[in-house]
Order: sequence, then C-alpha cells, then structure tokens
Amino acid sequence: MDQTRSTYRITDFAESERPRERLSRLGARALSDAELIAILLRVGVRGENAVQVGQRLLDRFGGVNGLHRADFSEVCQEHGVGTAKAAQIKAALELGYRMKREAIEAEPCIHSPQDAADLIVYDLSALEQEELRVILLDTRNRLIDIVQVYRGSLNSSQVRVGELFKVAIRRNAASIIVVHNHPSGDPTPSPDDVAVTRAIVQAGKLLDVEVLDHLVIGSGRYVSLKERGLGFSGQ
Repeated sequence: MDQTRSTYRITDFAESERPRERLSRLGARALSDAELIAILLRVGVRGENAVQVGQRLLDRFGGVNGLHRADFSEVCQEHGVGTAKAAQIKAALELGYRMKREAIEAEPCIHSPQDAADLIVYDLSALEQEELRVILLDTRNRLIDIVQVYRGSLNSSQVRVGELFKVAIRRNAASIIVVHNHPSGDPTPSPDDVAVTRAIVQAGKLLDVEVLDHLVIGSGRYVSLKERGLGFSGQ
C-alpha cells in the first residue's frame, strides 16, 4: 500500500489536498517546501508526482538554501526539471530574497548581529568562493552601503587591513561590520579569522572607525566573533 501511494499523481489526491488548492484555502505558509516547489513544477514525471520531485530536489541539494546555491545548470539536469522549470524555481527563490531585502532596507538600522546577518546571509551563502564585505554605518547605526573588498581564498597574511577602511573613511562611516563567508557551509571561525579580526579592531581604534563585529556566514547560518569574544577586547 505504501509503495502504491508513493507513486500517486497529484490528480490522484483528494482535490482539497492538492498543493494549489491547499495554498488557496490555507495560504502559502501552510505548505511544505516540497509542496511549494511542486506548484512551480506543475507536473511530475513517471513514477513521481510533483511533490515527490520537489522533495527529491530538496534532498539532492540540501534544502531550500542548497537549491538556491546550486548552479542553474545543475538544477536543469535533474530528472523532471529542465530549463524552464529550473528558471521558475530560481526566479521564485530570488523574488523571495528581494522581498526580504526590501523589508530590511525599509528600516536599515543595525542593532544586533542578526540585523546585520539578515542583510547579507542570503547572498553570501550562495557563493562558491570566499568573499569579504564591509557594512558601512553612520553615527546612528543606519546603513550607508555594503561594499565588497576581497574575493577569493582569504587568510590573515593576504588581507590588507587598510583596504577595509579606505571606503569607510571616504564615505564618512562612523562604524563598520566585517562579513565574510565560508563556502564549506560551516561558519565556525578559523584561527585566521580571529587574527584578521584582531588586526581590524586595532586599526579601527587608530582610525577612529569603530568595528562593531565580524560575522562569518555559512549555509544560511552565521557566527558573530564579537559575541564569542574572538578578536575583540584583547581576546
């Protein structure tokens, strides 16, 4: 019985249990990730309904965030997807990100590590190589800009601390938050991350630009070095 059920088509479901009907009746939040993807796919393939294809994609790429990170061509190659459906999925994920970004930028004040992470975690989680950006803030912790400073493999000997402050001084930023990603998906700070942080904090004191934090991003998660006392306050 379970095996038979596992290959049901969407049209075999009771009408009230089909993803589109459930969305119409209960709202999008009531649907699982697989059901939402099924609505974008519209149809499944032989032996798999659209919900099962959606779940397979989530399993294959490691959830919604992994699907976002996946290269477009990889998604296209999945059985039952192809160019058109992959484009729909990628477009939907991007629209979700832009909506969240607009909501954040409507009140672009940074009061916590979470506020800063919300501005940038989606972008950096999708990258396959390291990138270091600087969030520039005014005297009231309002967002001035987010600037890319480095791209590529980073370590304490490669990062020129002065480069991080050039744009901050030019834009009259009162404070900065340094952010970089770990393409591995693990946001645990490395010894090099701590060494770079310590050097940045000291330079900020000399230049009168406060370094509020250094965030490490990995696969939708972040670690605040300030919260962990790494590189700040002489630790």
